Amino acid sequence: MDITSAREQALAQAREQALDAAEELFYARGIQTVGMDDIRGASGVSLKRLYQLFPAKELLVEAYLERRDIRWRGRLAEHVDRYEEPERRILAVFDWLRLWFGEPDFRGCAWINSYGELGATSPRVSVQVRAHKRAFRDYLGGLVTDAGLPDSLADQVYLLAEGAMVTAGITREARAAGHAATAVATLLSAGHRAGGTETDAAAS
Repeated sequence: MDITSAREQALAQAREQALDAAEELFYARGIQTVGMDDIRGASGVSLKRLYQLFPAKELLVEAYLERRDIRWRGRLAEHVDRYEEPERRILAVFDWLRLWFGEPDFRGCAWINSYGELGATSPRVSVQVRAHKRAFRDYLGGLVTDAGLPDSLADQVYLLAEGAMVTAGITREARAAGHAATAVATLLSAGHRAGGTETDAAAS
């Protein structure tokens, strides 16, 4: 391994260590209460190297949210992909939310939390939060379309999921996902009834 490759590998490793520490601390304690010294202590990355990787704390927050987004959506999709029946895949989203809400370190939605702390002052954070929520809504939209239901239903499913996240984040109770799933099942049933009515009307 040449010197350049070794240096790049060391930087990549330090970056992952810093992000691992940032994710744990930011999510558990909140972004504004955690300083770069805290990240240094938890990660083992020197302050000099830390600022070399992330010249401003906002850049570290941005990278934390970006990496967490990839992991979060990947875990969700992995769970949903266990199911084949289209409507069951929609409800599987809420099964996964229930499991997530029940994790010992669950502290609510990282993007909602981050927006609450920094949305008004950090454009970078706002961009990350909106991108994550848009991607989640689009994912739900794809599931709804695959089930042969109108896209407008995706907005309602999305709002129920988001509401469950907020509720679970406050109450620390996983049952919010079950309540939302019950409401979604009712929406799916109504959506099919409406579709059947439209089909009958067209046929007549």
